[in-house]
Amino acid sequence: MALLLLRQILSLFLIMACGFLAVKLRLLKATDSRVLSVLSIYLIVPCVIIKSFQIELTEQVRDGFLLAVVVSVAAHICLLLVSFALRRFLHLDAVERASAIYSNAGNLIIPLVTALLGEEWVIYSSAFICVQQIFIWTHAQMILSGQKGINWKKLLLNMNVISIVLGLSLMLLRVRLPEILLSSVSSVSATIGPVSMIMLGMLLANADLKAIVTDRRVYLVTALRLIAVPLLLLCLLRLSGLAGTVPQGHTILYISFMAMMTPAATMVTQLSQLNDNRPAFASSVNVMTTLLCVITMPLLTQLYMSWMPA
Repeated sequence: MALLLLRQILSLFLIMACGFLAVKLRLLKATDSRVLSVLSIYLIVPCVIIKSFQIELTEQVRDGFLLAVVVSVAAHICLLLVSFALRRFLHLDAVERASAIYSNAGNLIIPLVTALLGEEWVIYSSAFICVQQIFIWTHAQMILSGQKGINWKKLLLNMNVISIVLGLSLMLLRVRLPEILLSSVSSVSATIGPVSMIMLGMLLANADLKAIVTDRRVYLVTALRLIAVPLLLLCLLRLSGLAGTVPQGHTILYISFMAMMTPAATMVTQLSQLNDNRPAFASSVNVMTTLLCVITMPLLTQLYMSWMPA
């Protein structure tokens, strides 16, 4: 599994290189990545979420989905508590905490799960994304903007939250989209991997690599995001004994774990830009974690497979 994951990550990195070269060859500007970012947030990810819910709601799917939701909620609450405890000890500011807590699952996990396990497993990765979207648009938005309280209007009118409610409602009501509409949604959702990686490649082309590699705080947050957080959550998963609670629970938990060990969320960079809260640093962490995940994710996968009971 670790070798297969490495191959898929390298494949996505080759796509990222296309975005990098497009900027370096002056075919595009790095700022053009904003267009892809908007498309991803407001069109592609909603289509991915809705498409993932277009499956038959069997008892096994229901139980597996609920397990993935419980694990995702518990993981985020645990990370919030740990980050709060470490805030003073490591002098973590809002951008550093958000980058350590929130992974880039929305852009990476679905293409990886589809390639490694098959489309029928995407529903469980969507469970993590659903939970993460709610935490991002409440906790992350709140600390990065410096505002007290939750902006309920932004949360409830957020396109990703709306797509979660719509997709979940369709699944619970056992409503299938018309074939022509489902085909269109499927085609758009299939672009999430290439679009996300091209966007990251374009951002990387404009990054100040010298500033990134000389910033010690970038290494600290990268170590938290790619090593400390996944290892902590892996220990909790092993101690929980949840793998044996549902059929194929080992694989479902691996999907949740894979979502937890992805690089820092691109959404953190985007929210930092919107709130003018250290966007350059957030981008640096995103670049560093994206480059190094090609090493950490296969190693963590190997650790999961050898350490977690099947």
